[in-house]
Amino acid sequence: MIPSQDELRQLHANICAGIADPTRIAILYALREGLTNVSTLTEQLGLPQSTVSRHLAVLRTTNLVRAERQGQNIYYQLTDTRVIEALDLMREVLHARVTRHANALGASNQEE
Repeated sequence: MIPSQDELRQLHANICAGIADPTRIAILYALREGLTNVSTLTEQLGLPQSTVSRHLAVLRTTNLVRAERQGQNIYYQLTDTRVIEALDLMREVLHARVTRHANALGASNQEE
């Protein structure tokens, strides 16, 4: 079944909600290398385990990551690596915006 435009917009909004937090973005970038457990993410990001687990739950709910049990450990990975490409593209847009703003401020300060 092909989703309707309204359903697609809702799915799009759900993905955006999943990445609408700096910690979740950091987790996604950390997971680009592959399977990683909560302990490793906690060490890499310098965050409490409870914080990482809470954000991973959101990322799982929005289907941006999936969990895989290996023995007693649960490992997480991206469901689709293209999310990193999308994040990188948004960073490029942000960088261009910041650069334009800085250039405009510089030009304004030179006029004074």
